[in-house]
Amino acid sequence: MSKRDYYEILEVGKNASAEEIKKAYRKKAIRFHPDKNPGDAKAEEKFKEAAEAYEVLSDPEKRQRYDQFGHAGVGGASQGGGFGGGGMSMDDIFSHFGDIFGGGFGGFSGFGGFSGGGGRRSQRVNKGSNLRVKVKLTLQEIANGVEKKLKVKKYVGCNSCSGTGAADGNSYSSCSTCGGSGQVTRVSNTILGQMQTTSTCPSCQGEGKNITKKCPKCNGEGLIRQEEVISVKIPAGVEEGMQLSVSGKGNAARRGGINGDLIVLIQEERHPDLIRDGHDLIYNLTLGIPDVVLGTPVQIPTIEGKVKVKIEPGTQPGKILRLKGKGLPEVNGYQRGDLLVRVNVYIPDNISREETRAFEKFRESESFTPKSGEGSNIFNRMKSMFDQ
Repeated sequence: MSKRDYYEILEVGKNASAEEIKKAYRKKAIRFHPDKNPGDAKAEEKFKEAAEAYEVLSDPEKRQRYDQFGHAGVGGASQGGGFGGGGMSMDDIFSHFGDIFGGGFGGFSGFGGFSGGGGRRSQRVNKGSNLRVKVKLTLQEIANGVEKKLKVKKYVGCNSCSGTGAADGNSYSSCSTCGGSGQVTRVSNTILGQMQTTSTCPSCQGEGKNITKKCPKCNGEGLIRQEEVISVKIPAGVEEGMQLSVSGKGNAARRGGINGDLIVLIQEERHPDLIRDGHDLIYNLTLGIPDVVLGTPVQIPTIEGKVKVKIEPGTQPGKILRLKGKGLPEVNGYQRGDLLVRVNVYIPDNISREETRAFEKFRESESFTPKSGEGSNIFNRMKSMFDQ
């Protein structure tokens, strides 16, 4: 079953601004929230569907890939990026997007950190920044897919304080602003009555505690910079400029949380013989006059190695020979492009006296005299050259 268009799910246009997308998601989430629709499996599914759409469209990089490649750009070609086709749990949604509701909203306990009326508070979840790397691939690697080991410098959790930023991992005091809850609550009067909203505490940034003694290794940040080797599987058929997302392999979040993603930008190395045209490959074959007149076997380079092709006698310049299935595969597809061999003919600038006499004899032959409508063939070009 094909997935619905993310813009259609949120009922926004493809040119919608980030704020318009945020408002549309909030509206959908309020409408289909499980607390408002207890026991309604369809409403819960729509709630998750809206969250999945927002998760992609609210991220500029993921939105760009989605606009260019559709669902394959954010699911099929990525490695564990996002939430993988609607597999979001309620905890995923509240931990990632709970702050979009300002903590609490309109009495629905699930918004922004309370779930199912159980009164469970959710601490603010930090997310690390994404990393971007460029990877150069040969046509051979693009044709078959490849696993690359990338050496990147990134922020990871400090091993001295376990990423907490506090010396010994426990030098904390409760935040006096929020009383350790990580949230501050405000009650306002509206035409609908009193409205209670909850937001992240500005003093402790939602952590509910402050560090009293900083870790000397990371100076209280909970992060250190180090080099890491990351293995990335790149599917066959990728193209120049395509981006792949490796979930959780970016920078670690400050003082714990969710790691950012590793964004891999694909670049293609120039092949010495073959030119890429989408999923097809092009090879320019240049032959001498005797070869196209008499025919000859030739060796054609392909991704897998050279193949033997018979050039038929009388082959015209510009003729295209198609080698089926010798091109590149589609990303996550079953079709494969072709190798197109374009025949070119070499015309010498200077020839010897003996060669001139031989071509003059050819010109007198009926076989070498172009017929009506054949003004573009090789023999007409030869004739005009010697008439000058």
